[in-house]
Amino acid sequence: MIAPGLRVLFCGINPGLYSAAVGHNFARPGNRFWPALFASGFTDRLLRPFEERELLKRRCGITNIVERATASASELSESELREGAKRLSARVLRYRPFCLAVVGISAYRIAFDRRKADLGMQMERIGESKIWVLPNPSGLNAHYQLPQLTAQFRALRQVSDETGRVTLTDI
Repeated sequence: MIAPGLRVLFCGINPGLYSAAVGHNFARPGNRFWPALFASGFTDRLLRPFEERELLKRRCGITNIVERATASASELSESELREGAKRLSARVLRYRPFCLAVVGISAYRIAFDRRKADLGMQMERIGESKIWVLPNPSGLNAHYQLPQLTAQFRALRQVSDETGRVTLTDI
């Protein structure tokens, strides 16, 4: 779900089996993507996965690094993640979102060969698009509960306004 002129293009690692079966991103019950979007102010109400196209009205989109569905992202090989990052980079260059927000730091580190990357804004860019790394919102990620996820999502939201310009001078 990508369109030109996006403020944020959210990028998952790959579809889980449940999300692939129902045909919607971050669809598994217990995934905290949609609640974190709402609680951080990206949406004015809690959207359900089948309403994902509503994000386009808010100048946000969703894609994945790898399109192959798995029960767990750990089933993906490093080469799959690196190849997926090349395809993703081509999409970002084509559609030119203000920011690519990758959800899943471990996958980002492997896919983009940034082994020491941390959460938040990255120094690297894809074309003119900024890169921001968020924690994985999967219910399997026990390191980040909804309040911590929301804080990370909110930090991303606060750096861009509706025109997609940076609003904080020092990140």
